[in-house]
Amino acid sequence: MKVKVCGITNLEDALLCESEGADALGFIFYKKSKRYIKPNTAKEIIEHLSPFTMKVGVFVNDSPDFINETAKNLHLNIVQLHGEETPDMVSRINFPVIKSFRINGKFDFPILKQYSASFFLFDTFSNSEYGGTGKTFNWKLIPDELKSKIILAGGISINNIEEIIKNVKPAAVDLSSSLEVKPGRKDNKKVKEFFNKIKNLKPKAYQPLAERS
Repeated sequence: MKVKVCGITNLEDALLCESEGADALGFIFYKKSKRYIKPNTAKEIIEHLSPFTMKVGVFVNDSPDFINETAKNLHLNIVQLHGEETPDMVSRINFPVIKSFRINGKFDFPILKQYSASFFLFDTFSNSEYGGTGKTFNWKLIPDELKSKIILAGGISINNIEEIIKNVKPAAVDLSSSLEVKPGRKDNKKVKEFFNKIKNLKPKAYQPLAERS
């Protein structure tokens, strides 16, 4: 299971999460987000990161041209589409795509077959926010055949990561608010405690970048 830390807004947090063992870092280019970062600022941060760290750009209902241009200029590895993007729009992106869906009891899982995305991310449904709610959804809604193929988001924290690893077993988890001291700013202690918990659960898979050979 991989770990993506989203809502990176500054170099200090990026380097902290990378050194503790984050596999991917997410930069949010949605201007209404509390964790919005300007593309030029994200580019400056990315230039200091390891080539082995996945750089993810998060977009909400932007045009394919803007997404493709931004991803190219910033040397992103993958783009995350977190709005109401259609299958046709996904097919027009020139980079690997994580297509996000906000899950509730009415979600139509068969619709996933229409999308050519590389990965699907399941987050908590909200009428007012595109992610970052800090709330979980009912994981039992996820079809068993999808659990090992998805990125799980929404309220992921040190308090439930053991349950997630044991019972959901997603391909990756995506977290942000549970590691913050305030929106857009990570808490050093929370980050370290979370990754220490991960290392204790799966020590070989979560060896910090600085210790990898």
